[in-house]
Amino acid sequence: MMLSRLVRSFCLRCMAFAVPVLLLAAVLPAYAAPSAAVTIDSSVTIVESAQETAPVRRATRDLLADFGKVFGQAPKLVERLEDAGPVAILVAERSRIPAGVHCVSAMDTESFAFSIANAPGSGKQQKRVVCLTGADMRGTIYAIYQFSESWLGVDPMYLWTDKQPEKRSSIALPAEFSKTYPKPVFRYRGFFPNDEDQLTGWIPAAKNEHTGISLKVWDNVYETILRLKGNMVVPGTWVFPDDAQVYAATERGLIVNQHHAIPLGVNVARWPHDVPYNFSTHPEILERAWTNAVATYKPGQEILWSVGLRGLSDSSYASLDPSVRDNDPLLGQRISDAIAEQIKIVRAKYPDAKFVTDLWQEGARLTQKGYIKIPPEVTLVWADTGYGDMQDGGKVAAGQGAYFHVAMMNGNANQLSEMVPVSVIHSELGRYIKAGATSYILVNTSDIRPVAMTTRALMETAWGGVPSGVPQEANDADGAFYRRWATEEFGAKSADVLSALYKEYFAAPSERTSFGAPGLTSAGNAPPAAPPLSPSPLSTVKREEGDQHYHSEIRRLILDELSEHQVIAIPSQSPKWTLPRVMPVIDEQQHKALLAHDIAECEEAQPRWDAVWNHAVAAKDLIEPDRRDYYQAAVLTMISINRESNRALLLVARALTDAEAGQADKAKNEADEALQALDTARHEMDSAEYGKWKNWYRGDWLTGVARTRELVQAYADHLRDPMAPLPAPAAWTGWEAYFHIMEYEGDRSVDVH
Repeated sequence: MMLSRLVRSFCLRCMAFAVPVLLLAAVLPAYAAPSAAVTIDSSVTIVESAQETAPVRRATRDLLADFGKVFGQAPKLVERLEDAGPVAILVAERSRIPAGVHCVSAMDTESFAFSIANAPGSGKQQKRVVCLTGADMRGTIYAIYQFSESWLGVDPMYLWTDKQPEKRSSIALPAEFSKTYPKPVFRYRGFFPNDEDQLTGWIPAAKNEHTGISLKVWDNVYETILRLKGNMVVPGTWVFPDDAQVYAATERGLIVNQHHAIPLGVNVARWPHDVPYNFSTHPEILERAWTNAVATYKPGQEILWSVGLRGLSDSSYASLDPSVRDNDPLLGQRISDAIAEQIKIVRAKYPDAKFVTDLWQEGARLTQKGYIKIPPEVTLVWADTGYGDMQDGGKVAAGQGAYFHVAMMNGNANQLSEMVPVSVIHSELGRYIKAGATSYILVNTSDIRPVAMTTRALMETAWGGVPSGVPQEANDADGAFYRRWATEEFGAKSADVLSALYKEYFAAPSERTSFGAPGLTSAGNAPPAAPPLSPSPLSTVKREEGDQHYHSEIRRLILDELSEHQVIAIPSQSPKWTLPRVMPVIDEQQHKALLAHDIAECEEAQPRWDAVWNHAVAAKDLIEPDRRDYYQAAVLTMISINRESNRALLLVARALTDAEAGQADKAKNEADEALQALDTARHEMDSAEYGKWKNWYRGDWLTGVARTRELVQAYADHLRDPMAPLPAPAAWTGWEAYFHIMEYEGDRSVDVH
């Protein structure tokens, strides 16, 4: 009896469960995702509601263009599913999915999903719907671009790598097409195109565009950020809040952030003449400037406000306020007070504003010592020094973020070539992810094209974290990325060889063990104390000599020699009224020591650079024929710039040493050989200016390969004839670049009224 009651009870429960299951089965075919594959080609219809936001619609236009590249014809775009053909691709934010179409949808911020569904209808009227859906505006944009990358084969960096997708007649999407992409690892993720000399020289803006770089190029930058699933941008170095490229970022759906040197958007490189910049004695002037900058942004922009206090031209605030110089507690107090006041100003207009503060240079030191007090509503962002060497000293904590360079203009790092290994990106960001410091990641890309590979590596890590199965202690931690990059960009045959080549390339430069002769900031102020020798006590990351080092040092040596130590420094990133200054003079013993150091360092590195070059030339046969132009630009030219620049510095340093020792003929030969090295580098650079890249190196004003050659020629002429014309005794590094970068601003200055 007991057993029969148990059986009867179990059966009743089975029936109770079976009824809804049977009812569900009866209606399931009308809306469930079908199990059969869907084939797409140019005959599909793209469906996008008119209610979708303008940034989503802009990304959809890119999707149409991507279809055209793959299938030879862009598909039809309609606003209603009823107007679509039998196969439709639906672009929709989750809240706008049409009734009766049961797409898989994601819920978390910026997440998205792919799925296949049936539209309402039956028989021949039944439509197959490929759903590209996002939890929100940016999630929907990412769905569009991820579909292009995953299924159409569109390189997310194609604007910089020139890679075009394979031509196809059709593509079959599998039955298991459905996939949900979770929210990103880092909350804020974006580019800082900084010291943007090559972008400015390449395609300058038209006079009526109110920006320095063509708005079309800016749009390319913003498209790239979104294809890499970024969500913010710092739109240039010294910009005003109402510059055209600032609002263009908003139109693309990006959050606008500010350079750490222009808190709240105050363009201090255009600070007005005869107006004090001193928060100790005239706080009301800076407060008015901050208030006016906040008011200048256009309504409806999404802004992540940068707060802090630095001097003019990204120098330390202490260089302008004597009261805080050599007084870290007081300097920290001034910065803390400025942050508090800036928050108050922004909150008066934007009550829900979000804030970050970037601990660049002295910021890290002052925070380490506890002298800067950062309110809890401000995201603390640690910075590197330009080499990926994050300066948190192991103190990074949950809720914080990172400012990371893959390119850096400091006279010693890189503007024209890659310098930061992917292993450093993975190890440093992996450390931040482990600590929960994932609120913010800004990558300084400078001009983007020279650092396309590491930019992509960093942005992929920002979205999805460090690749699984890549232990940080493994010798091949970055090899998997290099192999994938090489496969995608140059063809599978090259993958193993180029993976080894990239590692060899990143190991070729000399380690940076000194910081050269004393100098001045671009505003003519005494710089902060030189950072400690590499590696920094706040980081174990190796710092290397970048492409700028060779040229900065060659020019310094020659100008110092030919001007007899009377070199004038021309201000660059500074207000127009900043006067030139005489460069500090080093004594004879220091001069000889620096020459000997340059010779030893370059002699030690040159065999490595020669080996990298030889291996890169040998690998050219492994490159797919249609990718050899890009191989020239991204590999051969990059290596040649460093190899020949290292050789040129070695030869110039030897020539100076030999000339001082009375060996004039030897010095002449060495100067001529240095010219040949620079000509070789220039030849490779010319080869990288194919097609749309014509005039790319016209904007090489910061590294300045052409300017270096001019000075070496002047020195060679001087060795042959002491009466030959001499160059002007002026160190112009940076001046020419920022004359062009900021020329569109005219005489405009910061509004302090």
